[in-house]
Amino acid sequence: MTEQRPAMQPAVPLDAPAVDSVAPFYPPVRGSREEARTPLLLAAVLAPILVASFFLSPAGKLNWLLEVGPGLAGMMALAATFRRFPMSRWVYVCVFLHILVLTYGGYYTYALTPLGNWVRDALELSRNPYDRLGHFVQGFFPAFIIREVLLRSTPLRRGGWLNFLTGSVALAISAFYELLEWWAALALDPAGGDAFLGTQGDIWDAQWDMFLALCGAVLAMLLFGRAHLRSVERLVTRARVTST
Repeated sequence: MTEQRPAMQPAVPLDAPAVDSVAPFYPPVRGSREEARTPLLLAAVLAPILVASFFLSPAGKLNWLLEVGPGLAGMMALAATFRRFPMSRWVYVCVFLHILVLTYGGYYTYALTPLGNWVRDALELSRNPYDRLGHFVQGFFPAFIIREVLLRSTPLRRGGWLNFLTGSVALAISAFYELLEWWAALALDPAGGDAFLGTQGDIWDAQWDMFLALCGAVLAMLLFGRAHLRSVERLVTRARVTST
């Protein structure tokens, strides 16, 4: 009488989800000359603005670098990853607009921008509100980058978790930027540090900055989420046509 051995259990449970069901929804896309046209055109428009504002800034070159430097670092990161992970044209336009906001603030310092002074006087506010706009767009425009990376490189789909994580990452970036501002202010002389922080006497300035960045990210997804997705889909469609 032979001894019956128990059947071998499969290494992967039979009810485990298929690989395709957890893979990113969008296929990988490689950078091409066609996709490079839009970011290169926008960079060509930005270049003289950046150079002129750097050398002519009444606030000084150091303040300009502190204010605009993070945006320039983001542009370099997008350029370095373009070949293996080009972004949608929507994202490149958003980056272009974000850099313009940063450059205007870096040129004058956020607390002394003429546009902010005009709004302050017109609405009878107690402070120049341009820095509030700067931190709002700090959440608004990067939210599309965060969302697109999550959509194209993770199993996340459209819905609650995608939006929650996008807002969370945007808030985390804003909080980390507040730490960078703090460290920069400690490293600078008092006048330079105050100009960079631009608190204008508001003890809750850091909290307002983070809150507005979160509001910007939420509004970006609510108002322009579908338009962004259509741009991502067009990117994937162009890549398929080019590869065939």
